[in-house]
Amino acid sequence: MNPPTAVGDASAAGSDPRQAETTTRHAGWSRIKRTLTVVFFAVVGWLLVDNAREIEWRQVGEAVHALPKGHLAIAVALALASHVLYSTYDLVSRAQVGFELATSRIVATTFVSYAFNLNLGSLVGGLGFRYRLYSRQGVDDGSITRTIAFSMWTNWFGYLALAGCVFLLHPFDPPAHWRLSGTSLRVLGALLLSLAIGYLLACAFSPKRAWSLRGHHVELPSLKLALLQLLVAVGNWLLIGAIVWTLLQWRVDFSAALAVLLVAAVAGVITHVPAGVGVLEAVFVTLLAGQLPKNEILGALLAYRAIYYLGPLAVATLVYVRLERGGAALPSVPRTSNHHRLDRPAQ
Repeated sequence: MNPPTAVGDASAAGSDPRQAETTTRHAGWSRIKRTLTVVFFAVVGWLLVDNAREIEWRQVGEAVHALPKGHLAIAVALALASHVLYSTYDLVSRAQVGFELATSRIVATTFVSYAFNLNLGSLVGGLGFRYRLYSRQGVDDGSITRTIAFSMWTNWFGYLALAGCVFLLHPFDPPAHWRLSGTSLRVLGALLLSLAIGYLLACAFSPKRAWSLRGHHVELPSLKLALLQLLVAVGNWLLIGAIVWTLLQWRVDFSAALAVLLVAAVAGVITHVPAGVGVLEAVFVTLLAGQLPKNEILGALLAYRAIYYLGPLAVATLVYVRLERGGAALPSVPRTSNHHRLDRPAQ
């Protein structure tokens, strides 16, 4: 008997209703993905244009021009260091999640996501761009979700630890109309710091390392990896605070500039305003009005936005185009790979 021909095989496969159903389902999913991609780019384009219209570009230029060149140079160097440091967040996540992807691609993806996150909000930057770029590079959806969640927690874990120390040891004087006193800030600082310490203790001593919450897998990292989270996140928040402090020309205490920045960061998250436009300025003017003229505060913050938000966004756009052009899907290694697992104890 002659072996079946390729045509015969294809015909046989085509007559299999289960294979036909799978093929139809894949075709439908491909159409959905193409539609979502078009919608995603349309939303990104609209947000970019909308934000660009609202920026007073002349004022940005004047504010930057009025600042001493030495302060500007230091602020640019600090901004570069901050973006580089934040770009390692997903490398820390890779050590926890366990997917395989080149370090350079992870750093580039994180940088692009962060720059767009700062300017357009977390849904577009932190989530949309990460899913888009990682999926095109062969990382499965589950690993992407866990990577995003772990990186977000890294950022806010550092915030809890740093804000706790600042509010506890160096509380600022809230305005009279705020229902918050220096004592209340110290209590808040103690609470935040306790949460951060509790996480470290859980990573070190918890006998249970993993949970399933509504279908999502949650796993505690090792103490070593948790300390690495703390190091990179606190370092990044300190760098951002140093940028603002430098652009304020060191005319306020660093602890005061850092404390106001930490308050403004939470205010921006609560209000859901992309890039915290207006929120950052309102918080700084309210809390530092007694120490600096309003126009100098606003000028420094406009320069801060130009250096930390807009400049990196321009670079990230170019990097993103490069990633898209070279973004053919790459094979990824499933979570069982221990190649990048730093938190696995020796067996």
